[in-house]
Amino acid sequence: MKLDILVFGAHPDDVELSCGATIAKEISLGKTVGIVDLTRGELGTRGTAEIRDEEAAEAAKILGVSVRENLRFRDGFFTNDEKHQLEVIKMIRKYQPEIVICNAVDDRHIDHGKGSKLVSDACFLSGLRKIETELNGEPQQAYRPKLVYHYIQWKNLTPDFVVDVTGFMDTKVASLMAYKSQFYDPNSDEPVTPIATKNFKESILYRAQDLGRLINSEYAEGFTVERYVAVNSLSDLV
Repeated sequence: MKLDILVFGAHPDDVELSCGATIAKEISLGKTVGIVDLTRGELGTRGTAEIRDEEAAEAAKILGVSVRENLRFRDGFFTNDEKHQLEVIKMIRKYQPEIVICNAVDDRHIDHGKGSKLVSDACFLSGLRKIETELNGEPQQAYRPKLVYHYIQWKNLTPDFVVDVTGFMDTKVASLMAYKSQFYDPNSDEPVTPIATKNFKESILYRAQDLGRLINSEYAEGFTVERYVAVNSLSDLV
């Protein structure tokens, strides 16, 4: 299956939190989108890896993505080395996306920055034909995505561009609420975490509203780039 966009997250819910509305919008425009989670989030304070598997599957249905896979790297302890790069390369070569989106380049959780660099490096290495990989016993062809973008997570990084996601925030929020074990629930008796507070739940909307305000729209999501964004003419900018 060839995808238009392949989105990577260090943990289940990274993708939904950071660019869920953008994914929903791209799918509405006819794009095929897939998600690859690097870990099962097994070190998360609330819930279990098995619960997270179920929540991630439900969130994928809500977003309407074509496929979701989990590489089952060790949460908190995966590294940007050859072993892990090759597993990511297999996914890139399998789905041959035009665009790859991955974790924030710098963030509060150490896995986010690690995941960002791991996927970015794998995107380059995937284009080298002398790196040989197999999937299901079949050799894969070298392939390099045209574009690599990074979403923004906990830290308020300055975006290089933003996507107007007005009309798609309801889908984003619904996909996030599939992670019932992770977010604010006044009736939960599990430990409180930074993302399990009322303030954080409300921030999902007000952060998107603030970016939207800056482009004269209702909501937006921001991204950073690895190289300049090119346009054909000034009229392409809105």
